[in-house]
Amino acid sequence: MSICLNPTAVTFARRLIQDGKVTHDEGHWGEHNPGAAEENAYLDQHEMGEYANWHLGLDMSKGEDTKGRYHFPYGDFQTVHRDGLIAVKERAAQQGYQDIENAADELLKMLEEEA
Repeated sequence: MSICLNPTAVTFARRLIQDGKVTHDEGHWGEHNPGAAEENAYLDQHEMGEYANWHLGLDMSKGEDTKGRYHFPYGDFQTVHRDGLIAVKERAAQQGYQDIENAADELLKMLEEEA
């Protein structure tokens, strides 16, 4: 599986951070990230492109209108989560996706500067 950076999501996350739509939570991203039920509820009200904005990675081998195409979530469909960006950065580094790791690091620095 080859995942590439989702530049649209990076731009979207930057705008959210600039607008102050951030959560500086402590703890583990697993405690805050949306589960399948929340994802499905979001998709009941929004287009797949909007869902894509919340994921820094794209698996281009999957269809555009499938959840399996989108990887590395960083927020809860309302705000950018600090621990979400940390999790993305760590997972991307472990899996060798340097462009996604770098984007998450840039967004994390931006989030901390805006605080």
